[in-house]
Amino acid sequence: MPVKLSARLACAARHVPAGSAVVDIGTDHAYLPVYLLENGIAGRVVAGEVRSGPYGIAAGAVRAAGLEDQIEVRLGDGLQIISPGEVNVVVLAGMGGRTICEILNSGRAVLDGLERLILQPMRDAPMVRRWLVENNWRMIDEEMVFEDNHYYVIIVAGPGREKITDSMALELGPRLLENRSPVFRRFLLKKRADIAAVLSELQTSRGARALAKRTRLWLEAEKIEEVLDHWPSGQGTL
Repeated sequence: MPVKLSARLACAARHVPAGSAVVDIGTDHAYLPVYLLENGIAGRVVAGEVRSGPYGIAAGAVRAAGLEDQIEVRLGDGLQIISPGEVNVVVLAGMGGRTICEILNSGRAVLDGLERLILQPMRDAPMVRRWLVENNWRMIDEEMVFEDNHYYVIIVAGPGREKITDSMALELGPRLLENRSPVFRRFLLKKRADIAAVLSELQTSRGARALAKRTRLWLEAEKIEEVLDHWPSGQGTL
């Protein structure tokens, strides 16, 4: 039976260039590698897992799909399983933003010569964007999907300089702000409501830490309000 991907992995798959050699770090059940091969998107995939249990599950899934010649499952930590020049696309999906940054930092030798990073942080997306800007990666695209009552962002990056001086653009996503999808608008409305609830709770709080938090949240709320106020009529309002 063909693999059916979750919305967030399907979004990541859409950004894999045709014929690419891909490494999927933290492949879990190897859903993405199998999908990329079954649909003729990638030419070859390395599927990486750091723990023996998930490694065995991924290897079994690849065997069941009859794709052992095109998908190699490897056991190891992050990008240490890849040699420089072996792949041109790296996928890091379904892990925290801090973990993504740590994997990228420890795999710098592999990053040279890559064409694309496809990153799906479960949290701390601003940290990932900041790492990209500071390490000469340009955000080609960003997409947001809503699945199982959660908003997920997929960040697609390529080599190049990204000039972003607005900290709120890194917080919310520069390409998301440009593309203005309906899902992103719903995310901003929810985020605005969440910030308002936190600010209400902090009204009676005293001390430098509480003041700093209120100030940060006020600035973020103002930015969100500005974006929503200037949202083009009829764009992204579904």
